[in-house]
Amino acid sequence: MNLINQEEVQFPGLGLKFDVDPVAFRIGNFEVYWYGILIALALVLCIALALKQAKKYNFPDTLIYDTMLVTIPCAIIGARAYYVIFNWSIYKDNLKSIFDTRAGGLAVYGGIVLSLVGLLLMCKIRKIPFTSLADYCIVYLPLGQAIGRWGNFFNQEAFGTTTTEPWGMWSSSVQSYLSRFCPELVALSPVHPTFLYESIADLIIFLILLQVRKKSTHSFETTSAYFVLYGTVRFFIEGLRTDSLYIADTGIRASQALSLLLLLFGLFYIAYAHIKNFEKKPFPAKLYVVEESKSKKSEDDEESDGESDSEDEEESEEEDAEDAKSEEKKPEDGEESEDEADEESADEEKSEGETESEDEPEEKKSKDKKAKD
Repeated sequence: MNLINQEEVQFPGLGLKFDVDPVAFRIGNFEVYWYGILIALALVLCIALALKQAKKYNFPDTLIYDTMLVTIPCAIIGARAYYVIFNWSIYKDNLKSIFDTRAGGLAVYGGIVLSLVGLLLMCKIRKIPFTSLADYCIVYLPLGQAIGRWGNFFNQEAFGTTTTEPWGMWSSSVQSYLSRFCPELVALSPVHPTFLYESIADLIIFLILLQVRKKSTHSFETTSAYFVLYGTVRFFIEGLRTDSLYIADTGIRASQALSLLLLLFGLFYIAYAHIKNFEKKPFPAKLYVVEESKSKKSEDDEESDGESDSEDEEESEEEDAEDAKSEEKKPEDGEESEDEADEESADEEKSEGETESEDEPEEKKSKDKKAKD
């Protein structure tokens, strides 16, 4: 394996050192990055958990696949578009580079926003309650984010300002970035591992949302809880990062402003939903028809297998019964043959007796004749 991109990442205060390479493996000249592997792993895990818990919450499992087919392309396009929009000065003279995502440049907020828009359109077209769909699926988003953030560690990106905390992180990539883009900071100092902060926070949000979804009785409440929790976390972490995107020349961090909007919207909606008592909307019955037919088909297959097995057992039992009868019949035939033999011997004795009786008068006649003579 070519380790040309490998570098040492240090946590001096903890005495930890790691050799990190953003490339997991290579196939010829094609490089497969850890970032992509982690995103794929997060996606598979979230789908698996969503399918496992679908029956518990009466959620049509076929709708999970439809949701993924919409959100995956929307997330990629939205994340890239968000980054390009707030870095337009970099891409305006080289439009082809907009499509070069392997060079980096994805923003999670853009992916979230466009995914929600895509799902809203899908629900409108198919006449599915968007709020019920969002409340079920939003739970798994922070879990995916918690896993995906470790891609930032392998790429040595999305870190914060310098810090004296014992968990501060340092690498040659960090030093190079600070020297180029943050000359006011000491490049040799460790920085905040903001990827780690957000990964831990996202995992905690996932666990909280599991409980919120379980106990929630109001429409869009679980989704609003995500807006509040993640908005709060991201607002503070974004204030530490050195690679923030800004709104034009205002000096306002775009993700920090969006986090604040989501936080306020979530709080307002949760309060309003409780006042108005917004109830959860059920999914159309047609979404369950396919599942019922599949379930019925599997049950019919099991019954047919059971019937065939029972028929085979009955046939085998009949064969065993016939064999038993034939075995019982053999000794009876033997007895009949003995009786026939007895009858034959009796007939022979009888015939011999008749012969002897016929011979007796002739002997008597001959004796009488001799006596007369």
